[in-house]
Amino acid sequence: MSTPHDRTLPPTSGRPRRGVLATTFTVLRQRRRTLADATVRVVGLAGLAGLLTTAAIFALAWPVFTRMRDQRIRYHRAEEPYPHDHTDLAWVALCTLPLFLLLLGAGTAALQSACSRAVAAEARPRGDRPRATVLARIRPVLAVYTLRGLIVWSLPLLAETAAHRLTGYQLDTPEPLERGSWPYTLVAASPAAAVCVAVLLRLALALAPAAAADGLTARAALRRSWALTWTRAGGARLLALALPLAALTAGALWLVTRLALPLRPFVRTLLERATGNFFAAYYAGVLTPVIVAVLATAALTLPLTCTAFAALHDRLRPHRAA
Repeated sequence: MSTPHDRTLPPTSGRPRRGVLATTFTVLRQRRRTLADATVRVVGLAGLAGLLTTAAIFALAWPVFTRMRDQRIRYHRAEEPYPHDHTDLAWVALCTLPLFLLLLGAGTAALQSACSRAVAAEARPRGDRPRATVLARIRPVLAVYTLRGLIVWSLPLLAETAAHRLTGYQLDTPEPLERGSWPYTLVAASPAAAVCVAVLLRLALALAPAAAADGLTARAALRRSWALTWTRAGGARLLALALPLAALTAGALWLVTRLALPLRPFVRTLLERATGNFFAAYYAGVLTPVIVAVLATAALTLPLTCTAFAALHDRLRPHRAA
């Protein structure tokens, strides 16, 4: 007995379906005020929360900056070069990275939910839209970002850790693997291969946030994204959409970072005069253009990106028959 196949049925609204780009720009044009308000609220709240979090982290790490300043003064008096050690600050940054990832994920989840609602209002009849509260819509999207991050980046992190332990230059002789041997070459190349696999996984799960905003649970959204991507039409359309959006985001981030570079000496000078600590002012100056660039790039590109992926998901998803 043959197994029935799922078929994508035409929508029941009676209106012709637009293409992905046409739907995206129609939604951005007709619902620009709603999406602009959502973008301003999300980026503003995320920026404020990020600023407060950064200030709290600097306050907690102030003893590290003070010790660095005292060591610099001591080496300067001894007329010896100061060996600047970043290890403590690297650990602080590594331990606080999940907080910033959580802020980024929560903001993106909220904006993805708003964009998916706008696409649903444009593309579907009123009775076919999922109804849920704001928190109920954001929660599965945030869960998707968390699960997708674990799935995508676990393999590269494990490969990098294994390569560092088995082929790193910090190892003493005898080394676990002989340099130049096939096992050594394979282990040394494993991080690059793992990154390639992670990129493919990331592409295959790119539609999961839009699916979660459509009313699915996190696991169901990941499964739907995987199923829609590995089809002839889905994979090609996803690649054609993801590559230009990635290039646009990277270009905008680079451009805004370059434009925000004059803030670095301004912030450094201001904080050094206020606190008397060169190192705290220096790292605050380094972070300022990056933070400004991330927020500005998010405000410029996230509405377009989230709307485009929501439109693509709506185009590829199975539609119920009347």
